[in-house]
This record gives sequence, structure tokens and C-alpha cells, in this order.
Amino acid sequence: SRELFSSGNTGINFEKYDDIPVEATGSNCPPHIDSFHDVDMGEIIMSNIALTHYTRPTPVQKYAIPVIKSKRDLMACDSGKYGRRKQYPLSLVLAPTRELALQIYEESRKFAYRSRVRPCVVYGGADIGQQIRDLERGCHLLVATPGRLVDMMERGKIGLDYCNYLVLDEADRMLDMGFEPQIRRIVEQDTMPPKGIRQTMMFSATFPKEIQMLARDFLEDYIFLAVGRVGSTSENITQKVVWVEDGDKRSFLLDLLNATGKESLTLVFVETKKGADALEDFLYREGYACTSIHGDRSQRDREEALNQFRSGRCPILVATAVAARGLDISNVKHVINFDLPSDIEEYVHRIGRTGRVGNLGLATSFFNDKNSNITKDLLDILVEAKQEVPSWLESLGYENQHKGNTGRGRSKRYTHSHTFSGMLNGQLMLNLLSKENANYMFCVFLSLPLLGFPLVDLVPGTTARRPAAVALVVVVDAAALAPEVTEEEEVVAASVEVSARPSSEPF
Repeated sequence: SRELFSSGNTGINFEKYDDIPVEATGSNCPPHIDSFHDVDMGEIIMSNIALTHYTRPTPVQKYAIPVIKSKRDLMACDSGKYGRRKQYPLSLVLAPTRELALQIYEESRKFAYRSRVRPCVVYGGADIGQQIRDLERGCHLLVATPGRLVDMMERGKIGLDYCNYLVLDEADRMLDMGFEPQIRRIVEQDTMPPKGIRQTMMFSATFPKEIQMLARDFLEDYIFLAVGRVGSTSENITQKVVWVEDGDKRSFLLDLLNATGKESLTLVFVETKKGADALEDFLYREGYACTSIHGDRSQRDREEALNQFRSGRCPILVATAVAARGLDISNVKHVINFDLPSDIEEYVHRIGRTGRVGNLGLATSFFNDKNSNITKDLLDILVEAKQEVPSWLESLGYENQHKGNTGRGRSKRYTHSHTFSGMLNGQLMLNLLSKENANYMFCVFLSLPLLGFPLVDLVPGTTARRPAAVALVVVVDAAALAPEVTEEEEVVAASVEVSARPSSEPF
């Protein structure tokens, strides 16, 4: 038991949980609990909860446990017979990745301790013969990835005739990975009891339309639990967005790692497998203890990489999206989006790897021209989580909104207009826009070396260099130029003023 419970969470800030809003909707919602002692879960479960050092329920547990005890179906948006050759589990948990399936299995072992419940796990990329031999020892609770479970069912090793409890964890991720046909094959096209007879629970950090359709088909008269806003991020995570060109990313990453400290667990996300291998090699050559995880690595290599990361032997993990969902590594201090994802939901999942279970975390994202498609959603996330928003990002969001409203792009003179937003303080722009006198306009020119300003300077607190943007604001009488002004050239009201100054923040 000492080994089983030795990996318990430490340093968890449970007090933060009381501030997280939870909304439960549906007919006859059972009342939530505030303590594990508010509900009878039996002597063994209560004893095992104490052994795991969980002192109070999380927001989703406060509401989900009474729903499950009431035998109601649940859609929560946050986050067999012994000795037979064919096993008939009473409960099935589906998870999208091997790593998450193993993690759920290890947690289930803790709560099954000293009970007669025997959990098993099956997933692809591992020896199927060993998994079959383990199943033949008996299985009451099965944790599985969809592909390997379908394989086992077709081999006649697993039957779902008596599966009265179905859990889909990270349901949106499973759909993203193309598992919907396998999920429907498991739930609807075999021998699993239908909805209304079985109890079904779905857990997901987001609630897109595809998940709504799945909930409609799999759940009956369910309770919908929204922990915070669906798709939002935690205020426990400090989010930083910095403008970094592709060629400067490695240098900027080294500065961040040096500032964070080599002992802190840091998770670095990239978009491609090739990029993960290349960045791992680069960091290794720079003297950093690091490892990587992506879809082309063997299951043994992936498990070893995660073990090295968790233990701190390799405190830097370079990963593709395969590690972005569901993995619970409680002491990750810093998540770095070396490459930002193309959709905001993936961003939410990635940065959610830090700031776990009430801890404080830091997430830094490298942004440049290639990421303009998520500007608006990223702005919304930052504002909602009460994060500092760079003025250049606000201006870029305004520019994109302007393009969307007019249906036409800017003239070529302004193709880099988002760049100068870093030079003008956001408050100054607001002041300029709010002036009542509309008879004046100002024009902005960029990085003019002829004025004697440097082309680069140092980012405060680091050794990284950034472009030294210069804003030259010239105010003229707009009335005299009115015949030549076109719709594509913005006219902004301003007081009569001429100023030239360097940027006060990186972009």
C-alpha cells in the first residue's frame, strides 16, 4: 500500500476551489456536497480517500458524486466474472490515449485497494498477449482505448453484456482523434445495455457540437455540469503571450528556461513530431536534461519519457498534442507553447497541464504572423481569465475585426500594421480614438533607422533581442486632405501632436 499511495499530490491549494463557479442543469438535480463525509461511499472507499490525502472534493466532484449516487446520467464539462476466458466488466472507462488510460488505471487501483474490485487496462502499442493474460485473471472495471477494446471484443476476449457503468473521459479528444466509429461500435452496435439501463458519464474540457450530438445519443435525462465557462482557462494560470519570430524561438526559449530554473518541470509544446525531435536534440546539445513524447515513439519510450519527467530526472518535456489531454502531472510549473496550435480549444487543453488541482502555474506562448487565425479567441481567453493583454495583440484583434466587418483588406501600406501596435501604448490609442475633434488625422511610420533609433534592443530582464519599434506620429489637418482619403486608409481623430518614441514592450 505504501508504494500504491506514494505518488499522492502535494502542495495542492484546495482553498482555490471554493472560488470556481459550477452550474448544474437538468431535471431534479441532486444537491451538491461540500465534503466527502456528506455522502455515504462505504468504509473501504472512505478509507482509501484518506490514504490518498484528498481533503475535500474538487468542484466537479462536489456535484458529480451525488449525481452518480442518484443513478443519473451525467455530462460534465471540465476535465466481469472471474476465471472465464471471456471477461465481462461491470464498468468501462474509455480514454483517448495510452498515457491517460494508464493514469486512470493507476488511480482506480488506489480506490479498489482492499476491495474485491479488480481493475484492468488495455491499450494499443503494448503486448496484447500480456493484456489478455491479465484479463483472464478477472476484470470488474476496465480502462481502455477505443481501438484496442474493439480488437479485444472481436477476438472474443471481452463482452459488454453486463456493463452497467460507462465513462467517456476526454470525449472531445477522442472525436478529434477520429475514434467516433469505434466508440459507436462499442456503445451502440454490440451487447452493451442501452441508455436508460446503463449509467453513462461523459467528461470533457470543451463542449463542441460533436460532443453535444454524442451526449444526445448516449445519455438519457442527463445532468449537465459546467465548471467555469465551457472552454475557459483557470485564473490559477498566469498566461503570457509574446511576439517571437520563428528564427528567434530557440534563443527566447533558452532565456525562459534559464529564468524558470533548470529544476522546475517545464512542458514545451510543438506542432510536429519532427519538430519535437529537433528541439529535444537542440536542448540536449545546450546542456539541458530533456526528453520528448510524440506519436512515433514506442509505447515503452513514451512511458519512460513520462516517468523521467514526473520524477524530475528530465525536467523538460518536449511534446506534441499527444500529451496535451488529461495527463495529470501535478507539479508542472511552466507550459511553453513553442508552436501555438491552430485552434483555441487545443490551447486551453495545453496550458491546463499547469496550474493543476489548485496549484499556481505559468503558461508562455510564442506568437507571430502564422497565428493570426486565433487572435480573437486568444484575446477572449486572456480577458476572461483577467490576464495582462499585450497592446499589440489588442490592436491585431481590432484589425482582424475591422477586416471582418468591412469584408476587404487593408492597402499594402498597412500590411504590417499589427507590428506598430507594439510601439503605441494601448491607453494612448484609446485616447486618440476618443478625441472629439475629427478634423485631424495621424500617420504612423515604422522603425526608421534614419532617425537614429536602433533596429534591435534587449527584452527587459533577459538577454533576448527584439525589434526596436519606433512610432513617428504626425498630425495634419484632415480637411485639407479630405479629397484624397480612401476607405482603406484609416483616419483617426487626434489632438495636434508630433512625437517619436521607442516601444516600451516586446512584440
